[in-house]
Amino acid sequence: MRVLLDYRPALRERTGVGEYVHQLAKELARLSSSDGASSPAAPRPRGTGGSAGPDVVVFSSSWKDRLRDSDAGTLGSVGTIDLRWPVGLLNLSWHRFGWPPVELLAGSRFDIVHSPHPLVLPSRYAAQVVTIHDLDFLVNPDRVLAEVRRDYGRLARAHAHRADRIIVPSAYTAGQVRVRLDVPPDRISVCPEGVPDWTAHPAGPPSGRQKGYILFLGTLEPRKNVGGLLSAYRRLLDLNPGAPRLVLAGKAPPEAAPLLAALATAPLAGRVDHLGYVRPDARQALYEEAGVLVMPSFDEGFGLPVVEALSLGVPVVASNRGALPEVLGDAGLLVDPDDPESIATAVARVLSEPALAASLSARGRERARSFSWRRCATLTRDAYELALEARRRRVSGRRAPSAGR
Repeated sequence: MRVLLDYRPALRERTGVGEYVHQLAKELARLSSSDGASSPAAPRPRGTGGSAGPDVVVFSSSWKDRLRDSDAGTLGSVGTIDLRWPVGLLNLSWHRFGWPPVELLAGSRFDIVHSPHPLVLPSRYAAQVVTIHDLDFLVNPDRVLAEVRRDYGRLARAHAHRADRIIVPSAYTAGQVRVRLDVPPDRISVCPEGVPDWTAHPAGPPSGRQKGYILFLGTLEPRKNVGGLLSAYRRLLDLNPGAPRLVLAGKAPPEAAPLLAALATAPLAGRVDHLGYVRPDARQALYEEAGVLVMPSFDEGFGLPVVEALSLGVPVVASNRGALPEVLGDAGLLVDPDDPESIATAVARVLSEPALAASLSARGRERARSFSWRRCATLTRDAYELALEARRRRVSGRRAPSAGR
């Protein structure tokens, strides 16, 4: 089985979808090697065709960013296709006209073409798979970027029905896809995401864990409710002027300017650090120095920082919305994202009650064991098989003679 995976979300910065694409490509290649389906080989250049080489090929197009300059070098036997096409122009052509087919760009055929976003990759021959992480772009279009607002809301339903298989990271998102996009459940595969290959501390939180900073990790976008977190932190400082610092780790898009401006005013001035985007190789250290992770999002299709924190024994306070209760289980504290007092109280408990912090840390490590990228890749490979079967049925149906002939 030859798979083309759109790697563009991971090309410059591996935030949520980018991390998903990177880890999935790496684990799919490992699966192929461990199953003996293919032997490790040098990345296959475009247009060589044939069955030799890795099963997984990652696709990128950008006018200035190159795959060789990204984390693609850590993907092992994964093949690469790296085109100098402006990503915005290609997206516009794909989304509006369904052209050019990916085979024309790649110079080769594939069995599966996999888009990590809701819109399919145009293909003449391959089964088409999409991953839908969440549907917040439908529910709250004012929260998303211009290109997403322009195309996703208008096209997502049609593309979901065109896809041969839809992958989602949680049962919550599966339910949304069924209801909002009218997709039958037998066309949806739930493939939960995982945690990196980190070496966790052997037992319990490090000494002084409860004195660490309060951590938020994610893009400073409206859906993440960073404004609510800042309001909660102000209340926490009222309760405890000696509370730990708040660290915001994540890219700040232009619409986050008011949030950044608030950091310079009392009582937040000098108490809140904005680190910006944190590279993958620095994330583990960032988590390990935290006393608590807070994720007060209004909606999440999964919540990757939650499982990453759990895997390292970091206590978690998360919103009771979206997929977060499903992912967190009983391993953390759930709060109402619309109630800053609720968030502040939960954080204060974790920081002031060592026994609670230790219990959450132990339960978190145990909970994290159920999430792995290997399992995600295995379930994804199963979804590919179902997509191939769906395409065979679809093609066979088109070729079948009409009744009465």
